[in-house]
Amino acid sequence: MPTDPRPIGVFDSGIGGLSVLKHLARLLPQETFVYLGDTARVPYGNKSAETVRTYSSQCAAFLLTHDVKMIVVACNTASALALDVLRSMVSVPVIGVIEPAAREAAERTRNGHIGVIGTRATIASDSYARSIERFSNGRKLDVHSRPCPLFVPLVEEGWLDSPATRLVAEEYLRPLIANGIDTLVLGCTHYPLLNTVLTAILPGVELIDCGECAAVDALRVLETGPQEPLHMPLIYLYVTDHTPAFTMLARQFLGMPVDEPVRVNVEHLVLPPDIR
Repeated sequence: MPTDPRPIGVFDSGIGGLSVLKHLARLLPQETFVYLGDTARVPYGNKSAETVRTYSSQCAAFLLTHDVKMIVVACNTASALALDVLRSMVSVPVIGVIEPAAREAAERTRNGHIGVIGTRATIASDSYARSIERFSNGRKLDVHSRPCPLFVPLVEEGWLDSPATRLVAEEYLRPLIANGIDTLVLGCTHYPLLNTVLTAILPGVELIDCGECAAVDALRVLETGPQEPLHMPLIYLYVTDHTPAFTMLARQFLGMPVDEPVRVNVEHLVLPPDIR
């Protein structure tokens, strides 16, 4: 049983972070989770770094009102641009999705050619390439990055395995195939829902799910192993704006029934300069 009964906080700019929550709930079914989707201000990928840090701080401040014992930043853009700021301002562990996936990719690649796909902001930040280099242990690793901005709307439209999605994916992935990648980091939390299409286009290429890697990292930080699924995890869903498709997509992402999310306003919340 978990020794600390406080919940685990998770936030994302929208619904994609639910794929991270799914892995957390699978590995930690006895935990309680508080999830915040900042649906009123999605996407973060086209915002300035300063704005992303402000939004992320407000989301973290909301989660701290629930006395969370850990914050998982289930957003690649926020992980790239705001993680260090959050870690300097809160006293609980803060886990992002970039470092765990970068470590996994560096360990798994066989030929040293790693592909990374993500939003324009995540790719432009070069965070994955820098993180992969840190975990290379002196080995020469070539990182081939590619923004795939159309993947998110295709997922949210429910076109997970349509001919249109396959055509878009083939166009995006063609340069990565030409570079001979054997490992591909799915650098956006929406992308795992496209696994069927990606696997068909990239046979033999290892897909790295950043959300799954972050969940495994959470286990490590909590110093626990996978828990026995004695009951369904307790999940509280919050959003900053009600969107008609949220509940349907939440059930699709999580693979389980969920209650309607509660709408909240976080724009008035701030993190103090240092609450340690």
